Amino acid sequence: MAANTVEAYERDLRQFLTHLDARSGPPTIARLIALKPRDLRAFMAARRAEEISGRSLMRMLAGLRSFARHLEREGHGSVAALGAVRQPKVERRLPRPLPVSAAVAMTLPETRADESREPWVLARDAAVIALLYGSGLRISEALGLAARDAPVPGLDAVRVTGKGGKIRDVPVLPAVAQAVADYLALCPHPLDPQGPLFVGVKGGPLSPRIVQYAVASLRGALGLPDSATPHALRHSFATHLLARQGELRAIQELLGHASLSTTQLYTKVDAARLMSAFEAAHPRAGRLAGTTNP
Repeated sequence: MAANTVEAYERDLRQFLTHLDARSGPPTIARLIALKPRDLRAFMAARRAEEISGRSLMRMLAGLRSFARHLEREGHGSVAALGAVRQPKVERRLPRPLPVSAAVAMTLPETRADESREPWVLARDAAVIALLYGSGLRISEALGLAARDAPVPGLDAVRVTGKGGKIRDVPVLPAVAQAVADYLALCPHPLDPQGPLFVGVKGGPLSPRIVQYAVASLRGALGLPDSATPHALRHSFATHLLARQGELRAIQELLGHASLSTTQLYTKVDAARLMSAFEAAHPRAGRLAGTTNP
């Protein structure tokens, strides 16, 4: 599993054990095996009272089930109560892509040229953002690239490690490869071929927070909403491909989605965009919206 998933599962399990301890004393393996559905529901209700989202509760149950499978593998028995608890309802939020012009502008170093940042830093940020939008990478995937695998001109694909350690090859546009080459030409730090491609001002691995800061700065410069995050560039990559007749299965592979249902969210985004454009542009849209076909 991804490091962030392991960390989240560990945190969720610790919170659950703390909850059991507060209710009826220190938890033991025997107590975990003998859990009742009401014990789990009480924990979920307590977390709900703390305004924890349904998505986080769903992840919490997944973590507990993973731990229960571990107990069973170790010969302690099964936690039957987990099978009797329903998954919390989660509203699937539609991704919020950026307009094409805004997404392209965010990949250009000159968009931030008036900042008091060194040219190589602006080129670095532009290269990372170009990979997020041009190749649909997650921040972790872009920052996980090694210097030896830099997608420079002459290469038409880059191999990335996604969630769960899954490896996939992603096409690289010439403009993206050139952005990476521009960064490498200006970078003042010698890069270890085995080390990270993108480095911070002191030469260490680039933090995701720096990329988030760069995107926030661009958001302000371009007058974009708070939803214009680094991950929104990945959403934009998928939505813009779909709007230009991209094939859904191909987009699934490019994004590294395990399930097609995850990728299908983008069809809803595109349909919503088309309806919005229709309602804004059609001269009778306001009248038609309140009518039905006979």
